[in-house]
Amino acid sequence: MTQPFLPLTARSREESHRAATPLELFFDLCFVVAVAQAGAELVHAVAENHTGEGILNYAMVFFAIWWAWMNFTWFASAYDNDDVLYRVVTLVQIAGVLVLAAGVTRAFQEHDFLVVFIGYAVMRLALAFQWLRAAHHATDPAERTMCRRYAGGVVAVQFGWLALVLAPEPARGWIFLVMALAEMAVPVYAEKDAPSTWHPHHIAERYGLFTIIVLGETVAAATVAVKSGIVENDALGELLPIAVGGLLLVFAAWWIYFVVPAHDRLTSSRQGFLWGYGHYVIFASAAAVGAGLEIAVEQSVGEAHISTLAASAAVTIPSAIFLLSVWLLHARYFKVGIAQQLVLPVAALAILMCTFAGRWAVLAAGLVAAATVATGVTLTARNPATRATAA
Repeated sequence: MTQPFLPLTARSREESHRAATPLELFFDLCFVVAVAQAGAELVHAVAENHTGEGILNYAMVFFAIWWAWMNFTWFASAYDNDDVLYRVVTLVQIAGVLVLAAGVTRAFQEHDFLVVFIGYAVMRLALAFQWLRAAHHATDPAERTMCRRYAGGVVAVQFGWLALVLAPEPARGWIFLVMALAEMAVPVYAEKDAPSTWHPHHIAERYGLFTIIVLGETVAAATVAVKSGIVENDALGELLPIAVGGLLLVFAAWWIYFVVPAHDRLTSSRQGFLWGYGHYVIFASAAAVGAGLEIAVEQSVGEAHISTLAASAAVTIPSAIFLLSVWLLHARYFKVGIAQQLVLPVAALAILMCTFAGRWAVLAAGLVAAATVATGVTLTARNPATRATAA
């Protein structure tokens, strides 16, 4: 039975069988609501030919979602004691992301980030409370200092985000860049003397689970778009290549991400920071593939005010970015020989070239992705020196 109050002390990094908890899984599912809202508004912006504006808003909103998720994930890996207070504060964070999700439409369409800011503030202040609680129970002075630095940094940067609400619209891109860098500097500063005891296997599992959920949202969004196109426009012939190509892209993305043991890259705090921060690109591009598939569907049935080339690029560009970012973050460390190393970069380039294949672009990209997996499996099977099965 869950206890009301337990000491919030650091867990051991050597703890065996450290796995995601039901609360963490629930946390992820609720965060995907916000991811879906950001993707839907990106679709609307690009379909209305407001591509640059839509991408900027998507980058800002997705950063808020991802950063709040990531901070909770690493904190929970080190300090989850599963008492009643911990659960309640985590549920408050979930409420915050739902508030943020409710403000996504206004942020995109009216450039009003107030509701997004409020939701983000709820999440961040709840996390600061958790860090202060951990500091209260810490017995090591260095650990206590680390926890207090986290809490202070989170609160200080949260005040800085007010500028995004109050500043004139032309300045918001630069404000976002500065504040995003400030956010990412907080963990580096907080842990410079004493690192938190996050668990490598647990972190790798948590990131993997969120990747699965984002890819699942991509499948769901694309499926609904294809279904609507068939029902409303009787356009099965136009939509079938998009459906098949999109499915192949998502299947290949899953295969490529999980084909190597990611936890083997998490050998130090420095590697942890690089790997964890780099997943912003992986998550954002994976979610953007789903948005791109919706855009391709809308364009094929005449509901999007963009060219076939632009609609194709909405799928191929994030797909290529996903492949490259997975390769850069961890896949390349498990490749043996130049042939294995070239598979993902060459595949990313080939998928970009598929942009010019007209109405067959998405299908061509999906076939390239499937061929990428097949090539990787073949090369791995032929090379006994490979450390782990790699695509």
